[in-house]
Amino acid sequence: MLTLIRRELLDNLMTFRFAAAVFIMLLLVVANTVVLIKDYERRLVDYNTAVKTHHQQLQDKKTYSAGRLHVDRPPNPLSIFNIGMDKQLGNQVEVYFGFVPTLWDAKMHGSDNPIMNIFSSIDIAFIFKVVLSLLALIFAYDTLAGEREQGTLRLVLTHPVRRGHILFAKYMSAMVCLLVPLFMSVSLAVILLTTSTSISLSTDDFLRIVGFILTTIVYLSVFYLIGMLISAVTRRTGTALMLSMFVWGFWVLIYPNMVLASILPQRTVEARTASTFSQIEQLWEEFEKEQEQYLKNDAVPGENPGFGIGWVGSSMNRLNKDAATLQYYYKKGMDISELDERSEPLMPHVQSYYQFLVPLTIDMADRTWLIRKPALEKIFVHPARIDRILLKVSPIGMYDAATQAWVGTDLLGIRDFFRAARQYRRVFINFFYDKNAFAARQWIAADKGAADWRTLPQFSFQRSGIGINVKRAFPDLCLLLITNVVLFVVIFLIFIKSEV
Repeated sequence: MLTLIRRELLDNLMTFRFAAAVFIMLLLVVANTVVLIKDYERRLVDYNTAVKTHHQQLQDKKTYSAGRLHVDRPPNPLSIFNIGMDKQLGNQVEVYFGFVPTLWDAKMHGSDNPIMNIFSSIDIAFIFKVVLSLLALIFAYDTLAGEREQGTLRLVLTHPVRRGHILFAKYMSAMVCLLVPLFMSVSLAVILLTTSTSISLSTDDFLRIVGFILTTIVYLSVFYLIGMLISAVTRRTGTALMLSMFVWGFWVLIYPNMVLASILPQRTVEARTASTFSQIEQLWEEFEKEQEQYLKNDAVPGENPGFGIGWVGSSMNRLNKDAATLQYYYKKGMDISELDERSEPLMPHVQSYYQFLVPLTIDMADRTWLIRKPALEKIFVHPARIDRILLKVSPIGMYDAATQAWVGTDLLGIRDFFRAARQYRRVFINFFYDKNAFAARQWIAADKGAADWRTLPQFSFQRSGIGINVKRAFPDLCLLLITNVVLFVVIFLIFIKSEV
């Protein structure tokens, strides 16, 4: 066995394709890592600027009713390995007592550089998916067909050597040769990351990188075994090479794009949107009825929610009926810097009104969220899950899903931020309750003291722990491992029954 492995290893190391593989991988990964680090630094500057701006905007609010704030998602330093959805989905969302934020309500902050985005969209995982898989097939296509064509395989089998040992030796030697450029390129990328002043990697981050490398090895093995299978069923190297290129082109280039191009019919989305919005509309009609009933029973004559004190009332925006929003918004009152003598006696009534109205608005927003959540899941998440299942037919789909899960740029990793934003909304609401802000004069007027935001807890978002990443990446990693086992068994069965 050792003799076979040593022989195969020397044969591969002395070839031009090995030298070319090392050179190409080092050049692509190192050059691209430099570009990706610069792109990350730019996004980090945009994030820090947005956080400072939004904090200052909140401090400038003089009344509590004007207290809308934005929370921002920091860029993921490990997105250099697999950008995933880190740049595709929104990284800024509004937090407000009358609105439950979701992924589909987010916006993008920061400058947009189209030229930089072209280069930064090619991450390390993309290079491995495309280039490394091609190199694996190039190493494998003549593994058996070449030796069968030259007659050396028959010569080897004249010795007391098991065919299974020959397959294993060829597999081990080729994988060692393919792992050399892989480890060298990843090592240089990690060195560049650790030497960057803007990137700080934790112990969990290094474990995530280890998981990324492990998944890449298993993915690389799949394509090498695909090439070996083609080599086992063909008699000529030319035929094996053409079949390998066809398989690579289909699984890597054609099939993933075919799946991603499939979308739900627009009529289905519109029907679900209309049905959901009608339910939300009924809720807010109930809200308006309760509001009107309160004003009828109030001691102040009339049904004016402003009580004659400027425009401090509430109203619903019925224009947000698109699939991404499905939401009524509660409009805030305007700041009042000074009240006249006629308005002053009405202030107790206004304060009582908002003490009733705002908690009712919070409850209505929460009830609306219970309708929005399943609807948005059906409209956006379910089709994405179907696409992901279809992508898992291809090794590249399994690899992409697993590596995104490792580095935290998958859909679940991004949704962790919006879950944190919804939790922070509760903190924001509790801050109002602690301040008794709804019944306070500062809710609508700043003439006798502005709103105090100093004790409001700051929003912070931490990426999920390594245990969560392992749990999310494990299913796709297992699929890749199972694919390896199945391919090796099929190759073995074909090889032991084939004539040399």
